[in-house]
Amino acid sequence: MKVAVVGAGAIGAYVGAALDRAGAEVHLIARGPHLAAMRQHGVRVYSPRGDWTARVHATDDPADIGPVDHVFLGLKANSYAACGPLIAPLLQDHTAVIAAQNGIPWWYFHQHGGPHDGRRIESVDPGGSVSAVLPPERAIGCVVYAATELEGPGVVRHLEGTRFSIGEPDRSLSPRTKEFSEAMRAGGLKCPVEAELRDEIWIKLLGNISFNPISALTRATMREMCLHRSTREVIELMMTETLRVAEALGCHPDISVERRLAGAERVGDHRTSTLQDLEKGKPMELDVLLAAVVELAAMCGIEVPTLRTVDAISDLLARGVAA
Repeated sequence: MKVAVVGAGAIGAYVGAALDRAGAEVHLIARGPHLAAMRQHGVRVYSPRGDWTARVHATDDPADIGPVDHVFLGLKANSYAACGPLIAPLLQDHTAVIAAQNGIPWWYFHQHGGPHDGRRIESVDPGGSVSAVLPPERAIGCVVYAATELEGPGVVRHLEGTRFSIGEPDRSLSPRTKEFSEAMRAGGLKCPVEAELRDEIWIKLLGNISFNPISALTRATMREMCLHRSTREVIELMMTETLRVAEALGCHPDISVERRLAGAERVGDHRTSTLQDLEKGKPMELDVLLAAVVELAAMCGIEVPTLRTVDAISDLLARGVAA
């Protein structure tokens, strides 16, 4: 099995190192000092489950790799529309794209089967710009429950979690998902193939849609947001409204607001990825986390006043960062 990791950052390099350990032919696409370090020393993984080094091919030119069986996409969703030059040299007829993104994916209604089957979500696929680069028929969804960070160039610190749930948009248990799942498991990761992956998407989103924008607006950690009574109430409202949208679309996330809040509080003084992006002056990944759900709510005729308010304020903040 030949795999290319496009965007071999903390998550991408960790997955690539695990797949290499499973015996797959792995190629990492990165740039800058991180690329130089991986070329010289490989990917060094430090984990509570054991440390290891993966000596894999790393490059900034996908033409050096050629067509692959699977592309693992480790980029932020707001980079998808521009990633065509990185993706095109890797594709052949059967190449699958495993998109490890938070939030609502561009393929959400592809082969959905419901009344909105085939519908494009403008917030995540503006003008079809993402679908033009990443055709939905190539997509395998992926919900990440692993926490990693780049401790330095070429060095991945695995903090917790090893689960990468994957699934086909049409809910089938396809040979390509089975192949990728088996390789991930052989590399020491959990990779269940879920027929109803959209339920998993909403479970993960329940936290991201609330904690991520609020953290950017307040600069607060997970624990601080949970312990501040008024902020916690806003987050509860955001989660409740999100569950209403999920239900209207036929999904049934198996989690309560109380349980999701309790889990977040246990995380402690963690700064969300959106807050980290803000502090680094990087674009914030809020369209797929928040604006998309507001768009879906309008499509379903669901009132989401709290989500709309936070989306408006967050959008103003994001425009200021981009200016």
